[in-house]
Amino acid sequence: MPEISIEQAIAIATQHHEAGRLAEAENLYRQILARNPNHDDALRLLGIIMMQKGHADQAVDLIRRAIAINPAAAQYHVNLGNALKAAGNIDAGIDAYREALRLQPDYPQAHYNRGVALADKGLFTDAIEAYRRALELKPAYWQAMVNLGVALAETGQTDEAIAIYCAALRVKPGDADAYTNLGNALRGRNRPDEAIAAYEQAIRFKPELAEAHWNLATLLLIRGDFERGQKEFEWRWRWKDFPTRPRPFAQPLWDGGELNGRTILLWHEQGLGDTIQFIRYAPLVAGRGGRVIVQCPPELARLMKSVAGIAQVVTGEPLPPFDVHCPMMSLPLAIATRVESIPANLPYLSIDPILKKQWRKKISLCTGRIKVGLVWAGSSTNRKDALRSISFSQFAPLAKIPNVTFFSLQKGNAAGQCANVPSGMELIDLTGELHDFADTAALVSHLDLVIAVDTAVAHLAGALGKQVWTLIPFGPDWRWLLDREDSPWYPTMRLFRQSKARDWDDVIERVGEAMKICATQRNES
Repeated sequence: MPEISIEQAIAIATQHHEAGRLAEAENLYRQILARNPNHDDALRLLGIIMMQKGHADQAVDLIRRAIAINPAAAQYHVNLGNALKAAGNIDAGIDAYREALRLQPDYPQAHYNRGVALADKGLFTDAIEAYRRALELKPAYWQAMVNLGVALAETGQTDEAIAIYCAALRVKPGDADAYTNLGNALRGRNRPDEAIAAYEQAIRFKPELAEAHWNLATLLLIRGDFERGQKEFEWRWRWKDFPTRPRPFAQPLWDGGELNGRTILLWHEQGLGDTIQFIRYAPLVAGRGGRVIVQCPPELARLMKSVAGIAQVVTGEPLPPFDVHCPMMSLPLAIATRVESIPANLPYLSIDPILKKQWRKKISLCTGRIKVGLVWAGSSTNRKDALRSISFSQFAPLAKIPNVTFFSLQKGNAAGQCANVPSGMELIDLTGELHDFADTAALVSHLDLVIAVDTAVAHLAGALGKQVWTLIPFGPDWRWLLDREDSPWYPTMRLFRQSKARDWDDVIERVGEAMKICATQRNES
């Protein structure tokens, strides 16, 4: 490279870099460093290329060498923060952004990148502050607007999030991701028609945006448009953030046709409650002339064996031979379900008589009192768990209702909360003896009522045909539809919906009033 200067080479390499020609840019940066190993900008830019190629550790080393030569360059510290974050060291990345801001306090990108890192750690309040500062310095900073909206929505400031997304779309009118985030926020405010319009705009600008299709599906379903919604629901397999990954089976996906003696595999996806809800389709699948195998988590295996039409239950690999397959939540599409045709013949789960008798003995001392099961929290890994779960202490008003014995049905980390029982509440905790959902079903079968947040136990009680009151957040899951207290999925279920976001006190108050009526009726009978 003797015929051109290093400055010229840097300019050419940067052009290649900005155009996405990484190999050409990398080659030139390396030639520059061969001539001048201490060229700080070439070190930094080569580090950025290494990060773009997925070699974050090499990027960190190169950018640190650049900083050692030019420690006062704020941009270098931002680049280092990005590389450290890509390498999985978010805390060190935040420190690097902080150093950039010490050197240059009015650096909007440093504030923004620091906000992204804070949000990645779940520190949304701090992230909001960082995004706001970036926008003060650069009012039309579109990325900061969108990420501020996300952080506001995460902290329950949904109305402001909606306003921010609208502002972002004025800056960049055709951005599909901003429309998707707007749809998410509108859904959180229980404004489904506007949310649907936002998702449809997202899809108009980016037809292959799986997240928008998936969210559109859930809103079509919640409005009862099962025909269109179930088709859109299949986009979940193309959304990279969907919690269940598609199964690369060589066998074809079942289309709902006659099976004519073939074996079909129905496989678990998403949560335990989802499998409990959709296993109701197994008898219908068997009725199409097939042999039904079900693959599910071990804690559901004994329960699944009780379902009519299932020939075999497996919990792991290797799988037995099968001809076609279907994920559980694609069964409504295969069967062409509509709201009015939801199969709801209860109970579709049954309990081993010996197991049921064993559990009758365990709770025999409670004869003559109303027996109520309680579940207050779901899995913390669910991305919307904070919206659906409550604390055990929020059930305290129910302790005032006479002639009631409560049973904890809560498993997981939240189960420890029942160590602090509200004054006046009689609570029996037998969860240490619940080894799987067959045990839970046997216990539930002896209860008069189950009160639960939107979790697997609510589905279990409904599938057993038990009276169950389910506590529903303001922005409900699609299966609970809108503006109704009953569920076509579970005829014995009553829904208690939040009247405003994150307000469970009103819900518990209504539950308490309904329980008083039940207690009075029980005393009079």
